[in-house]
Amino acid sequence: MPPAFFSVDPHRGVPLYAQLTDQIKRAIAVGALGAGERLPTVKALAHELKLNANTVARVYRELERDGIIASTPGRGSFVRENGAVGEMRRAATDTATRAVNDAVREARSLDVTHDEISAIVNASIARWYSGEEK
Repeated sequence: MPPAFFSVDPHRGVPLYAQLTDQIKRAIAVGALGAGERLPTVKALAHELKLNANTVARVYRELERDGIIASTPGRGSFVRENGAVGEMRRAATDTATRAVNDAVREARSLDVTHDEISAIVNASIARWYSGEEK
């Protein structure tokens, strides 16, 4: 996978390591990164994204701790083969949770009330999940 697949925005208000973690999880969740696929090296990704290599290493350590990737010195970091489907589900829900949290935080900063945001979320769920079982 070419490092340019990912990007970070220092002005977004979300820590850079969190942005990169979310992007990797999302890539796995949507199948853009499959089981066994190699991630860019820490050095290459840090250079491409203009990040400190320690930031990328932290992301990889957290993803490895969570069982999403496996790293082998001298070989690189790969999306885990075992349990990849479960990890993809977890990656999808983690990414969705962060997106919802960001949206609710933004709504609160705009003085949208609890009832208003609940109505907005429920309407969105109804729109996107109409006809599906719960």
